[in-house]
Amino acid sequence: MMRRVRLAAMAGIVLALAACQAQPVWAPDEAVQAAAFRADVPPTVTLMTMVNNQNGSGGHSALMIDGAQRVLFDPAGSWYNPAVPERNDVLFGMTPPALDLYTDYHARETYHIVVQELEVAPEVANYLIQQVQANGAVPMAQCALSISTILSRAPGFEGNIRRGWYPLSLLDQFAALPGVRTSRIYDDDSDDNLELLQAQARAAQSREIAAQLGGD
Repeated sequence: MMRRVRLAAMAGIVLALAACQAQPVWAPDEAVQAAAFRADVPPTVTLMTMVNNQNGSGGHSALMIDGAQRVLFDPAGSWYNPAVPERNDVLFGMTPPALDLYTDYHARETYHIVVQELEVAPEVANYLIQQVQANGAVPMAQCALSISTILSRAPGFEGNIRRGWYPLSLLDQFAALPGVRTSRIYDDDSDDNLELLQAQARAAQSREIAAQLGGD
């Protein structure tokens, strides 16, 4: 019921990437457990920053953590898919196809994504997974603040990441960490990504219904 209500509410507004949004959500235990996904990669922390192609400003920050499982901390984010359980800005089951949907939603004609990956010790990755789950829903426009606050307390990040409000400042601090790998994702999709979000959600719901009916 919560998923349908949230999707209907999102369908009635234009989602602005620069205006990070917050909404408390709590997926049930069975959905989170069923969606749990562990990628075949070393323990890694990945900072994703959405950057405006027109003026170079930072629009949004998100943090993906690969540890005992993969979670994506999308504080005050606007992306939603009924096949991806969420608990207060923490997305579970971010398989490669789900991650592709997430990046396709954010990368468009006016924004690209800067992807910064850093391998960490397993205990650091799992500590961060615990911290983002304990953080709670993030208020509007506090995406970079919430991520920088959590990172600033993590082993290996203390003294290197300062708490701050701005995605580009966090990007620069993360870039200065030894061993960071950086790439960028571009797309020329229309800037109106609400339609894409709704299409992704409809496709996910159709697959879920087909699976319940015994379809492919």
